[in-house]
Amino acid sequence: MAEVLVVQNSASGGPGRMGAWLEEAGLKLEVVPAHEGVPLPGRLEHDAMIMLGGGYLPGDDGRAPWLRDARRLMGQALDGGVPVFGICLGGQMLAEVAGGAVTGDTGAPENGSLPITIRPEAAADPLFHGLPPVVPAIEHHKDAVTRLPGGAVHLAETGRCPYQAFRVGERAWGVQFHPEVPPERVLEWRAEGFDPAELYTRALADEPVSTPVWREVTGRFAALVTATRRDGPAA
Repeated sequence: MAEVLVVQNSASGGPGRMGAWLEEAGLKLEVVPAHEGVPLPGRLEHDAMIMLGGGYLPGDDGRAPWLRDARRLMGQALDGGVPVFGICLGGQMLAEVAGGAVTGDTGAPENGSLPITIRPEAAADPLFHGLPPVVPAIEHHKDAVTRLPGGAVHLAETGRCPYQAFRVGERAWGVQFHPEVPPERVLEWRAEGFDPAELYTRALADEPVSTPVWREVTGRFAALVTATRRDGPAA
């Protein structure tokens, strides 16, 4: 059974429904609550890694000292060809470690379920191919990737935040949105200028469209992890 390291960077930021989908696909998850001071492994020996979100920038070591070790693991994954899925902070960390740029409090914040435009480059992507042209996804951020790493494939965008999804190399994906979050989660979030009840109503209305798509993307990632483990990841 393929094993996935899941790095949790905030108390409320667990793997959610994405974790359940991965387990249904036959993967074993090891969730490390790094935000609680639980140490991260010195070496990435898992078959894949998921880096979750949190209210930090990727280099915010002063407030979140474990991020230094999280970045180290991200670098090991990239060097070793280990499949990666980075969400929000995790996607920003992937971009930064691979040579891109992340900027704090940039542009207009995004919260709640919003339409994500799938770019033409996604047609050949192992996870994003064949998706509808526009898919709702739940957002909760004010920081963003502002420059993709060299050679990265730009997969999805919104008007407010161009880099919603991208791939680095053949096996590492970063997304700004939250495929792991169900609609009721937005009721827990507070952001100036946004009404949680309104965000929830919109997310609930979008769920019949969005949930099957992100479940499919998660299943494709699980299949890639299983195939990579069978074939043997790059050393």
